[in-house]
Amino acid sequence: MKLLQTFANCVFAAALLAFLPAAQAQPKPIRLIVPYPPGGPLDTVARALAEKVQPVLGTVIVENRPGAGGNLGADVAAKSAPDGSTLVMGAVATHAINPWLFTKMPYDALHDFTPITGVARVPNVLVMNAQRAAELKIDTVADLVAYARKNPGKLNYGSGGNGSAGHLAGEMFKAQAGVFMVHIPYAGGNPAQLALLSGQVDLNFDNLAAASANIRAGKLKAIAVTTRVRSSAMPELPTIADTGRAVGLAGFDIDTWFGLFAPARMPAAMTLRLNKAFVDALNSPELAARLATLMAEPMGSSPEQFAAFVKSENARYERLVKASGAKVE
Repeated sequence: MKLLQTFANCVFAAALLAFLPAAQAQPKPIRLIVPYPPGGPLDTVARALAEKVQPVLGTVIVENRPGAGGNLGADVAAKSAPDGSTLVMGAVATHAINPWLFTKMPYDALHDFTPITGVARVPNVLVMNAQRAAELKIDTVADLVAYARKNPGKLNYGSGGNGSAGHLAGEMFKAQAGVFMVHIPYAGGNPAQLALLSGQVDLNFDNLAAASANIRAGKLKAIAVTTRVRSSAMPELPTIADTGRAVGLAGFDIDTWFGLFAPARMPAAMTLRLNKAFVDALNSPELAARLATLMAEPMGSSPEQFAAFVKSENARYERLVKASGAKVE
């Protein structure tokens, strides 16, 4: 009789375990791919987000997979199982610029991913070598355009490479203002800024966070931010759109953004669960403070809003990249 009772208890225990809620089981760790090297703003925010969502989502491991302008890491995510265990911190490059810049792409930016949420936008800033700006008596966007129109080809600007956000901002500026400036590409944003500081180039369209220290030190002259609205990090700086209204730049608006994507065909319930966890994290005071140190503006959104935004940016950069003539084989 005791043997039968023991057997019955074992069967009951096994049945109870089988019907425990899935949430009580040990969740599979989430791999958050950062398609760029460690240490940059995107990587810093990814790590802060990963830490913040762990109480809700379980272990989140940040994995840096740099290469091919971000394409390598994004492709790893695109080809992963859509089970919520692999995410990628995509960016304007991986999902809007690279599809038109690279001759061959390993993934489809619009169809191989499930958009989760926008994360942050980082303003760019039009900066000049301070000494050069003083020599030419350039204080405003209008001053710059007036000089460039009278002296075509005498100004040059640097960028982190052909097809980079800084390059495309320069091409957009030239096209809208009707000026010609020589583009000089460098192997990354840091070399481009060093070239500007040393006077090898006259101006750059640089990341505001990267340029801010030299702006405050008086080594760089900040002319205007590239976004349609002023940056809360440096509200004293005007926008190109406002100060360039009289010279054809009223609609100027360009920045650097990044956001979270999962592989395509992920179940809707899982998409919403991830969206809520990450948007809640972005809305927390701790993350807001962390983003502020990077001069980044949070852009938490619904999956549908983020998908529409990415589609719009993809179409906008198609025009910009094609107009620039930049190509990567």
